[in-house]
Amino acid sequence: MSVACRNLKYLRKLRGWTQEEFAAKLKIKRSLLGAYEEERADPRIDVLETVGNIFKLTLDELLRKDLGESKTPNGYLAKRRAMKLAAASNEIQLVPVKAAAGYLAGYADPEFLDELNTFTLPMLAPGNYRAFEIVGDSMLPTPSGSVIVGEKVNSADDVKSNDTYIVVSRGEGIVYKRVMKNNKLKNKLTLVSDNTAYQPYTVNTEEVVELWKAQMIISKANTQQRWDVNQLANIVSNLQEQVSVMKKKMN
Repeated sequence: MSVACRNLKYLRKLRGWTQEEFAAKLKIKRSLLGAYEEERADPRIDVLETVGNIFKLTLDELLRKDLGESKTPNGYLAKRRAMKLAAASNEIQLVPVKAAAGYLAGYADPEFLDELNTFTLPMLAPGNYRAFEIVGDSMLPTPSGSVIVGEKVNSADDVKSNDTYIVVSRGEGIVYKRVMKNNKLKNKLTLVSDNTAYQPYTVNTEEVVELWKAQMIISKANTQQRWDVNQLANIVSNLQEQVSVMKKKMN
């Protein structure tokens, strides 16, 4: 049953799990998983069924097909891509906070992207979308933990000032900000937080690897930040002042 053993090891490494983590998901001892991967023991059927549930694979595929052969029709990744092509349009890949650290290295890697969870939103027009989970209070009243669904922007030249974007850059990672363009310094973008407690800052366009224009915000019920009238007035006043200052600098 060496094919099944190789498949267990391949699938574990594909997800980036340690033997300890994978064994916990399979509810077996790490030493037993090690024996499976080293082909010193045959995986039990109940273990293979659990693996199949996790990776949406049949027992036949786990027992008879070498899933590591990604370039063949039998490969796991080839199967996943075929399933996605057959799925509804506008399938959106979700980048949770726990995957944000690896996204800078994997944003253009099909294998990394194929392992992200996906969902669809039928109200969106056809396009290229991705969703990012954000944390922190810099964009209040958008609460921490919200998911921003963005549409791909091909160039910084296509950015519209004062709209909100997910900005992926080498220096800052993944951030959700309001973006201002500088007419004098075309190689820089100014990122502004809606929470005026945070100061605007600039990034060089050559450091930006991806831009996603915010189209929808998904947040949990009853977590929306509430402001009183005075707070809102102060925020609007401070924001208008910041925008005026930036406009003067740009002109």
